[in-house]
Amino acid sequence: MNSEIIINAIIEQGVLPLYFHPVENVSLQVLEAVYAGGIRAIEYTNRGEAAHRNFVAMVALRDRVYPDLKLGVGTIKNMEQADLYLSAGADFLVSPGFVPEVADHCVKNDIFYAPGCMTPTEIIRAENAGIRFIKLFPGNMLGPGFLSGIKDIFPKLLFMPTGGVDPTFESIQSWYMAGVCAVGMGSKLISKKLMEAGDYQTITADMKKVIQIIQTIKKS
Repeated sequence: MNSEIIINAIIEQGVLPLYFHPVENVSLQVLEAVYAGGIRAIEYTNRGEAAHRNFVAMVALRDRVYPDLKLGVGTIKNMEQADLYLSAGADFLVSPGFVPEVADHCVKNDIFYAPGCMTPTEIIRAENAGIRFIKLFPGNMLGPGFLSGIKDIFPKLLFMPTGGVDPTFESIQSWYMAGVCAVGMGSKLISKKLMEAGDYQTITADMKKVIQIIQTIKKS
């Protein structure tokens, strides 16, 4: 699956939800709930040994039931992890920072890779490596004003903040007005409390609300 397909899917839905849970069944049910909410690209967090096992089960479920779903993996910090998850069926990769060897591999093989960047220097390094999509991380430390201040320097890049984005019209609008193409949302959208309670209906409903907020913002 080439990088353009992933970029278009993320931009269309306007949000990239990300989550992790150590229990396989919970991870699968959250995937189903998020899909039911209208999401077609999801990031699963690489966190500990359970993550890979769970992700393999998620890929199997996707292949059986949700063939249009793009499954990615976040918190990729080295090429070993990248290889592990790409071999497991990951459609795309996301990192908390810029990992040159992962960027090089993904650019050469037309695999979507979003590195986390916090400074103009990091963004320049990523751009010079051939990366088109930048994850602004941590978003709560940077804020929409940071992107507004640098956006004109990087006219060919796409930006998505992760961290510090609330599932409210005001928060999401502030980022879109600054120039993002999407927002990354983790625990503020798929909370540990909801997962532990097995409240998958609320997860689905919250996804629908966020997508509706984003569509309203785009139209305005």
